[in-house]
Amino acid sequence: MIEVEVKAKIDSFEEIEERLAEIGAEKSKNEFQEDIYFNSPVVDFAQTDEALRIRTTKEDDKTNIFITYKGPKIDSKSKTRKEIEMGIDDSEKCADIFEEIGFKKVRTVRKNRQYYKYENFEISLDDIEGLDPYMEIEIALDDGEDYSEAQDKIFGLFEKLGITDGFERTSYLELLENLYK
Repeated sequence: MIEVEVKAKIDSFEEIEERLAEIGAEKSKNEFQEDIYFNSPVVDFAQTDEALRIRTTKEDDKTNIFITYKGPKIDSKSKTRKEIEMGIDDSEKCADIFEEIGFKKVRTVRKNRQYYKYENFEISLDDIEGLDPYMEIEIALDDGEDYSEAQDKIFGLFEKLGITDGFERTSYLELLENLYK
């Protein structure tokens, strides 16, 4: 799958929630996410622009755990990249396996995320520990699909919501790492 994603720093969740309601976006869920990021023993993911994480999500009393690999960004306009994700049962055992084969824990990123659906967009309002508020808009494509049209649609939706600047191509992990250097 190819994930076409653009995020922007926002001033206020309340203001964006009002704008989302005005265009007919529907809130689909609230979720807490904890992402444990790892670096490879072979290549430096910060240099290759890849990511490997274990994500634990909690929604009400339901918990899900996933391993996610994100490939390098494939353009200079957005965070378009290949993503491979797989559900697992035990994050601690998975982390132990990663560390036993040489992967190193980099940082844990925690956020509360509100999801919205609008047409074929997934929109999230992200309250990340240690960062200002952000909004992400993404579209998932099959491998081989043209992503440039999806990017244009995402930027068009941002504009419809009154957001024309504050765009960020770096991950929350990178933003936090830059803060604590």
